[in-house]
Amino acid sequence: MKVKELMTADVRACWITESLTDAARAMWENDCGILPVIKDGRKVVGLITDRDICMATAMHERNPSGISVEEVMTGDVYSTTPEDDIHQALETMQEHKVRRLPVVDSEGELRGILSMNDIVLKAKAPNGKMAPQLGYADVVVTYKAICAHPLPIIAIAVGAN
Repeated sequence: MKVKELMTADVRACWITESLTDAARAMWENDCGILPVIKDGRKVVGLITDRDICMATAMHERNPSGISVEEVMTGDVYSTTPEDDIHQALETMQEHKVRRLPVVDSEGELRGILSMNDIVLKAKAPNGKMAPQLGYADVVVTYKAICAHPLPIIAIAVGAN
């Protein structure tokens, strides 16, 4: 199963130069909690969440219309492509503990977004002897990896002995 079979293709993004007010409005109007941040056409350069907006507004003690998306966005972008296998995308989510991946083409331009919501809604229960291409177990394993708390440094050191 390919990412393009599950992803949301009609995804709203925001420009790096927009304000937090603009980003929040776009999230509200599109019923989403994350926006890919783009520049130079539709090249993905970051992500911004509703939580990022709330925290930045509180921490900067400024009006959100005076704070740019660029000041707040997460610049580390883990992505997938439309042609990637869904299990490859799940591994990326597990490794980086993210619930959503921008879907980009070979030029890094936005083509959609893949969310755990998309994945959960397409997952299937095993039917007899045939395992589904995307099963409930895949969802649970991915959520467990995303939600796992990192081990404290001391626990890692003790476990290494």
